[in-house]
Amino acid sequence: MKNKYSAFYVTSLFIIIAASIYPICMGISVFSQYLKDGFVAAEEYPKYIIPYTPMCIAIIICALLLPLLYKLFKQYSIVAVSILGICFFIGGELFFEQIKVIEGYITVPLESWQLSLCIATPEVLMAIGEPIYAENNPSFKVHFYIIAIVIILIVVGILYGFTRMLKEGLYEKKRPLIMQTVSVIIFISLCILACFTAFFRNGTLYISPLSAFLTGLFFIVFGVAFGLYFAGYLFGRKKLLSVVVLAIISSLTTLIMYVGELMLMDGELFIFGKGFLFEPLFKTPAFSLCDIMI
Repeated sequence: MKNKYSAFYVTSLFIIIAASIYPICMGISVFSQYLKDGFVAAEEYPKYIIPYTPMCIAIIICALLLPLLYKLFKQYSIVAVSILGICFFIGGELFFEQIKVIEGYITVPLESWQLSLCIATPEVLMAIGEPIYAENNPSFKVHFYIIAIVIILIVVGILYGFTRMLKEGLYEKKRPLIMQTVSVIIFISLCILACFTAFFRNGTLYISPLSAFLTGLFFIVFGVAFGLYFAGYLFGRKKLLSVVVLAIISSLTTLIMYVGELMLMDGELFIFGKGFLFEPLFKTPAFSLCDIMI
């Protein structure tokens, strides 16, 4: 059993570090420029350093320290490692957010520059070049903070679950752990796709069928992934807890992401198509029947 856990620990750590190479390299690049010049040139700024660089750092630290924390706290180590991961993420996020980006003669806070990059989709950038500086709107970080914290909790929970399974032989929770792993891999893949394509949005509220499908899928998978996070703790209990409660958690998680979208877009949402199913039912909040179905 000890050999199995050692193999799992080394393998999982390798996979996490390999998957974090790009965000970590981006962070090193920005940090090097910051130490050298006290700022980062706009043309040298790697896209989406926040929240993914501090998130990856937090997950790597948690993965490294989990065996020690498990030895110290046993079943309560999941609480300790989750708190540790969130604290490292928030600390790293706040550090990177205070770095200044220089565009010509204008000094832009890194978080505001990131907001500009979020607003300017790839299609918009192709049309006008680099995005114009947008006034800082802290609400856009609701997406980043929620997504990053949920990914940290899920990954840490998976690592803890397999650690406990291999160390204590609790194989009855193997199925939910596999489901959690699959769901978070799909969700992270969608996050990466969104970073590089913005789901092919065209800069208007009316988006293409492909963009609508990917955006809707993102919301659904996000909710399902966080619901499955709790499945490991409620697995095998009464149906009310193991199914209904998880469905409610999943739906609320997706709803929170919609609220973040509404905050960022001043009460409006992307419209997934034409017709009654897709038109907003109310002026504010601008939910359609399609959004409610999601």
